[in-house]
Amino acid sequence: MGKLALNKSTLNKEGRKVKAYKKFVPALDLKRKQLLAERATSKRALSDLDQTLDDVRLRVKEQLPMLSNFKGSVDQLVEIEDFSLTQVNLVGIRLPVLESLSLKIHPYSALATEHWLDPLVILLKQSVELQLKQHVLNKRLELLEVGLRKTTQRLNLFEKVLIPQAEENIRKIRIALSDSERAGVIISKIAKNKRLKAGVA
Repeated sequence: MGKLALNKSTLNKEGRKVKAYKKFVPALDLKRKQLLAERATSKRALSDLDQTLDDVRLRVKEQLPMLSNFKGSVDQLVEIEDFSLTQVNLVGIRLPVLESLSLKIHPYSALATEHWLDPLVILLKQSVELQLKQHVLNKRLELLEVGLRKTTQRLNLFEKVLIPQAEENIRKIRIALSDSERAGVIISKIAKNKRLKAGVA
């Protein structure tokens, strides 16, 4: 950064900077608050989702203890056939939202397989859907954290660096101008006294 010119032109320039910077602060602060609120909402939603997923797993464990003896491949009974995500714009950050989900149930013989496969398939469908929602929410939180970090950094830059720096420059310039004005008055008085003395002599 170059040497600060201690004149009225620079004083006006620094004053305009402070005004411009202060206009950004409320908008950035509002953005930060909105991101914090959305992050809190998403964290609660994720916590609820985790709890629901734990409940589904517990139901499988409690209601289907015979699953451990099953010879077939349970993880291949249900799979995601298709899903679509949409995006919502929150203060310039595009957040994913699960719009639709289509699950495929691999056919199995109702007569040749265990009777408890039907309730298992229902629980598996729930589990797969919950896991996908969990993944989307985690991505959402990741994007919110990045946005929040950037917004906080910008806010800190204005509040803690740019505004104080410009205000300090204004203070220095005012002191220098005041000193210069005082010096001018003193020089003027000395010159006047010299002229008076010269006139008297």
